[in-house]
Order: sequence, then C-alpha cells, then structure tokens
Amino acid sequence: MICPAPGAMDVGAMNKGNVMFANENALAVPLWINGHAYLTVAQAFQDVRNPVSGEVLRRTPLCGVSEVRRALESAQTAAGVWAVMPAPRRIALIAAVGEKLAVYAGHFASLIVEESGMDSDAANAEVAGAVTLLRGKWVESGTESAAGNASAVVAVVGSIANPLFGVLRQAVPVLLSGVAVIVRPSPETPAALFALAELTGRCGFPPGIFNLLHGGEAVLDALRSEGIRLLFA
Repeated sequence: MICPAPGAMDVGAMNKGNVMFANENALAVPLWINGHAYLTVAQAFQDVRNPVSGEVLRRTPLCGVSEVRRALESAQTAAGVWAVMPAPRRIALIAAVGEKLAVYAGHFASLIVEESGMDSDAANAEVAGAVTLLRGKWVESGTESAAGNASAVVAVVGSIANPLFGVLRQAVPVLLSGVAVIVRPSPETPAALFALAELTGRCGFPPGIFNLLHGGEAVLDALRSEGIRLLFA
C-alpha cells in the first residue's frame, strides 16, 4: 500500500489496487494497468534506496515487452472513450485527483523525500506544484480533441529531479486533450507516481487512461518499437 485510505480497506484484494507484494524481504511496487494494481513476475528488480542512509525502501520490477504490450492494449482500448468524453468531464476528473492529492500532500512529500533525497521544503513544493497543476482552471477551447484517433496514447518518462510534478507537467495537457497516458517513473523514485495512480482510480478515471510501467531502457525501447511518442519529464 502506497497511498493511505481515509478508512478501512481490503488490502488483500490484490487486483484492486492499494497493494504491494513481498520480494526478497523488500516490497515491490506494482504496475498500474487498466485501473488497478497489476502484479508481474519480473525477471529482475531494482532496489529503491534512500540516497542518504542507503536503506532499501522497496523494489522496482524491471518490465519488458509483455508488460508494455499489456499496458498499451489497456490504454488503446480506453482511449476512444476518453477522446469523446466532454472536455468539462475530463477537466473535472483531473481536478478531483488534485483535490485528493492536496489531502495527502504530506504523505506524498514524505515518499519523495525518502526516495529522492530532496529536503522537505523542496518536496512540499513539488507536491504543491502538482496540486496546482491538477486543479488548474482549464479552458475547454484550449484543449485539442483527440476524437477520431481511438488509439491515441502517449508515454511520459519520469526523472529523479522532479518525480511527481515533472511527469504531471507533461501528462496533464495530454490527458486534457483526450489522449491516454502510460507513465514510466524513474526506477529510483516510483512511489509517488504509483500513489498518484491509486488516486486516479479512487477519483473515477476510466480504466486504462492512466497506466504505470516500471523499468529501464528496455521499456522505453519497447514503447518506441510500438510507435508510441515519448515525452520526457
């Protein structure tokens, strides 16, 4: 579990999100595909360490072609629904994630601090920027429609420097335009983005619109080979 719930939850429902699974005494961060946590048996994992203490916090599965295709299938299936959804509805769903993020701002900042080594002020600013972006007063006429391109999918590649805001700065305009997103966080700082994926599920995002893959260059190469445009945070 990355993102805390306001009340009791079924942490045993492994196909409904809010879960992580044990692997060699560390917790592995799941993928997020088709609106729920997706557990994969990866051939390799990367340790997510606290850069100050060196402590292994959790592990990131290093995905390959099969996981990329599963996420892409989910995104392409959902993209047609998202593209024709009225812009005010898309705006409202994105803003709802911003409202939830504001509630859990301190928790998100702590995830960023422990994985990236940012000081607390910088991490709080990172989260505050993400909240402002998600809550933005978007103008419907300022978003391009993706209607007519039912397979419209874009991948956003995260960075250590801005593990949350950097991705959203690229992803939010894409989502507003009616395009589905596959996010690949930096393998060193995956937790905040997985927690954000959980929030999209809680806020009613259609399954498949926001997907999360973990991994290194193999994931990026697989996305490129499928003709997916990559945006770098």
